[in-house]
Amino acid sequence: MTRWRPPAAASTAMITPEGHRRLKAELDDLWRVRRPEVVRALAAAAAEGDRSENAEYTYRKKQLGEIDRRVRYLGKRLESLRVVDALPSDPSTIYFGAWFRIEDEDGVEHEYRIVGPDETDAALGWISIDSPLARAALKRRADDEFEAVLPGGRVRYVVVAVRYEG
Repeated sequence: MTRWRPPAAASTAMITPEGHRRLKAELDDLWRVRRPEVVRALAAAAAEGDRSENAEYTYRKKQLGEIDRRVRYLGKRLESLRVVDALPSDPSTIYFGAWFRIEDEDGVEHEYRIVGPDETDAALGWISIDSPLARAALKRRADDEFEAVLPGGRVRYVVVAVRYEG
């Protein structure tokens, strides 16, 4: 039996202006604040002598590797992202950046915002444009019905409201 898996689908390279600012702030914090702190602590741990049994040295090397990996990822990702800051020509339709309220078959309302894959947050109701629900909701308007194939099965929704901020 083989362990080969097909490559994951590439995520959409779109982001809101707020999300772009957050990623840039994270990169700046990692590069200018956290990395120099870890480098200083690593140098101090290395100066203690025998590195083979120095847990602080091992921990700081691992921490520095994680920071460098995240810095490389953010640097490449920020270059490839397209910041979407313009409102759509039809603000009554669900597109990237839209807040929309939907009602399921049981009459329960949910509110979501379509954002880029780098800024999803379930607690805030921010869903990725690559998610099944967002894909099914795109180009819908208030009072439109649609069906989404979710991990729990097919679910029917009615769009209650659509709005944009900014």
